[in-house]
Amino acid sequence: MIAVDTNLLVYAHRKDSPWHKAAEPLVRSLAEGTAPWAIPWPCLHEFLAVVTHPRIYAPPTPQPAALAQIDAWLASPTQVLLAEGPGYWETLTATLKASKVAGAQVHEARVAALCLHHRVSELWSADRDFSRFSALATRNPLV
Repeated sequence: MIAVDTNLLVYAHRKDSPWHKAAEPLVRSLAEGTAPWAIPWPCLHEFLAVVTHPRIYAPPTPQPAALAQIDAWLASPTQVLLAEGPGYWETLTATLKASKVAGAQVHEARVAALCLHHRVSELWSADRDFSRFSALATRNPLV
């Protein structure tokens, strides 16, 4: 199962992103495909924070449009939301110890731990910070 990180969701959504033309068909192919694909809950929260932020995008995505975009992804019959569950804490602590991250990088560790906990085969991300989580296969499908 492929999981999608925040940055690809943002690029797929924002038509003014320089990576929109590459990211949008990738995310659409997952949403319209027959194989299960995943979004970690923290990535949806971060997506909302980024696309609606007036200092990041001018104009920002209006909240109703951002929520509608998430609803569209969640409507995909093959979409799986990655959430914490029994055993997640052990996966997170092992991920934190192995990567030795702290501070703001705990967010990426949380996403990585959710992917590992749910046995995601690959995380698609344009963020090189995920390379520090050696147990998680990552790929930037934009390059």
